[in-house]
Amino acid sequence: MKFLETYFRCADGFLDITQAEPLSTTSGYFGFGANVVCYGKVAKRIPSESPLSISYDAEQDVVLSGSGVQLPFDIDQLIGNLYFERYTRQPLSAPRRIARQAIRHLYYTFRPSLPAAVKILLQKWYLNGWNRLTFPRWPVDHTVDILMRRILELSLSSGKVTEIPFIWFWPNGATACAVMTHDVETESGIAATEYIMNTDQSYDIPSSFQIVPEGRYPVTSKYLDGIRERSFEVNVQDLDHDGRLFDDIEEFKKRAAKINAHRKCLRANGFRSAVLYRNQDWYDHLDFDYDMSVPNVAHLDPQRGGCCTVLPYFIGDMVELPVTTTQDYTLFYIFENYELDLWHEQIASILRFNGLISFIIHPDYMRAARAQRVYEALLKTLGDLRRESNSGWLRPAK
Repeated sequence: MKFLETYFRCADGFLDITQAEPLSTTSGYFGFGANVVCYGKVAKRIPSESPLSISYDAEQDVVLSGSGVQLPFDIDQLIGNLYFERYTRQPLSAPRRIARQAIRHLYYTFRPSLPAAVKILLQKWYLNGWNRLTFPRWPVDHTVDILMRRILELSLSSGKVTEIPFIWFWPNGATACAVMTHDVETESGIAATEYIMNTDQSYDIPSSFQIVPEGRYPVTSKYLDGIRERSFEVNVQDLDHDGRLFDDIEEFKKRAAKINAHRKCLRANGFRSAVLYRNQDWYDHLDFDYDMSVPNVAHLDPQRGGCCTVLPYFIGDMVELPVTTTQDYTLFYIFENYELDLWHEQIASILRFNGLISFIIHPDYMRAARAQRVYEALLKTLGDLRRESNSGWLRPAK
């Protein structure tokens, strides 16, 4: 129950949860109540191979007694499968795996010289069909958050205890948390950093800048000091942004050593991988306080998946701050949309679960006036939410 206890920071002795035996030999998909899709092993059943063919609702086999709750699955395994996106790791044949890597390497090799319009066309082609994916649920997936709350309710229903004390998600009883982050990808992003800092400060919103330490652009002490002196944070973004960080474990270890060295030089606490490529099972080679590379739902990213929660969680000793909203690049260039409707919908959904509202806004894409207007409207929205929350209009969900 480590994930459940960590999620709520429950006091010891209040949760008594066991699992039925034996569990299925294979992992697969099954339901848990209305509209909740789970992935893992389940007792006395064979789970489905696809989220589209679920035929079993595991909630019907939950057993409540005066001593606690018995679940027909291992809750830690289930949540771990979502946090670590293990449901996406279907084995590929060697030829298919090699072909996929070759295509990606070819793309990133020629990407710098491709016209912007060509890159966008290739990306739209690759993402074609994203809106037919049913799991995780778009535009925000709350599978983990719903499961955690439901199991806490079941623990109370068992009759063993009448209340379960836990530590609230945010300091001082705050309803939610918002995080603004800026990935600097090119020299154009370097040039736009001053505008971003001025704009963020005008709305009293602190933020972080993720810097590519090698290969992309000159990283000068003057530039970094200019960010820190204005109380913004500097973090490490990948190594050289070539899209190959997680291709091979031995190569990753070598790159991770360099990345960790850059952490010290940049005095950084956080990390984000390029293009949100990730393999959480390798994160123990990274020496950071927190990571920001795992999307809540990744239908519109090159690496599909999603951690299915809007709250931070631990990967080993490192805190994961999931990306819970659509990136500006996706909104502007894939959707060709310069309105706030999608972001507003995602913010409202995250607030219902008292979650982390996290944004990736690239200075590189903030040179145009209409992009600046959208960004400034977003900051105003966040500022208004902060004031309304502090005045008592937004309160913790019951």
